[in-house]
Amino acid sequence: MSRIGKKPVELPSGVSASVSGQTIEVKGPKGTRSFKATDDVSITVDGQAVTVEPRGKSKRARQQWGMSRTMVANLATGVSEGFKKELELSGVGYRAQMQGNVLKLSLGYSHDVNFEVPEGVTVTAAKPTEITVEGIDQQLVGQVAANIREWRKPEPYKGKGIKYKGEYIFRKEGKKK
Repeated sequence: MSRIGKKPVELPSGVSASVSGQTIEVKGPKGTRSFKATDDVSITVDGQAVTVEPRGKSKRARQQWGMSRTMVANLATGVSEGFKKELELSGVGYRAQMQGNVLKLSLGYSHDVNFEVPEGVTVTAAKPTEITVEGIDQQLVGQVAANIREWRKPEPYKGKGIKYKGEYIFRKEGKKK
């Protein structure tokens, strides 16, 4: 039995859901998202709660049960509150600034890195050393943050690079004479 799948997804106020076939569409103040579930699960909407049930006792049906419930919960959270990832730049001369739809990053390379922000995600650089990625799609927000971080991952000796806010960087000791 899936412990996650058993719990119904409570929809926050201002969020509505509708099911047509295997597709669930969730509407909220921040936008509309939809998810197409596999044929191994059935999705039903009862007032302000969405329940996901497996069809049969196969291993695949039980796997899809918990995953589908989590996807529906993420849709509800995304259209009501949204998702947010915060990045920090640490290092001498490392800077970030937004210019229109392009994030300009000075990361110690010979030229600035121009990162084109995709549709559906908002990137802001309130301070030169802080970047905030926001959106209603959790997967897209996480992927954009990971792509920005990929340009200069934190190194273990001085901790320079782009890291997630609150991330712990395991530090190594340098050479000894």
